[in-house]
Amino acid sequence: MKKLLIIVFVLLLAGVLKAQEQQVVPYTLADRDRAIRTESNMELKFESQQRQLDDIKTLFYWGFGILISLFLFMLGYMIWDRRTAMQPALEQSSRAEANSRDLITTLREYSKKHADLAEILRTHGIL
Repeated sequence: MKKLLIIVFVLLLAGVLKAQEQQVVPYTLADRDRAIRTESNMELKFESQQRQLDDIKTLFYWGFGILISLFLFMLGYMIWDRRTAMQPALEQSSRAEANSRDLITTLREYSKKHADLAEILRTHGIL
C-alpha cells in the first residue's frame, strides 16, 4: 500500500508539474517591460517627426515671406521704372504741343496779310 501511495503521489506530482509547464501566462513582466520600451521609442519617434514638421513649416513661412517681398519689390520697381521712362515722353509731348500752338498762332497772324493762306486755314478749321 505504501508503494501504491507513493506511485499515486508521484503521478499526481508529475501531472501537476506537467500542467504547470503547459499553462501559458498570457502577459508576463518581460512583455510589460517590452511594451513600455516600445511606447517610449514611439514617443521619441513622434517627437522627432513633430520637430521635423515644425522645421518644414518654418521653412515655408520664410520662403513665402521672401517670395512676397520679392513680388512687392518688383511691383514697386516696375511702377518707378514706368514713371521714370514716361517723364521724358511727357516733357517732349508738352514741348510739341507748345510748338504747335505757337505755329498755329504764327499762321493765324500771317493769314491776316495773305488771303489764300486764310482760306486754306478756314477749310481745315484752324481759323
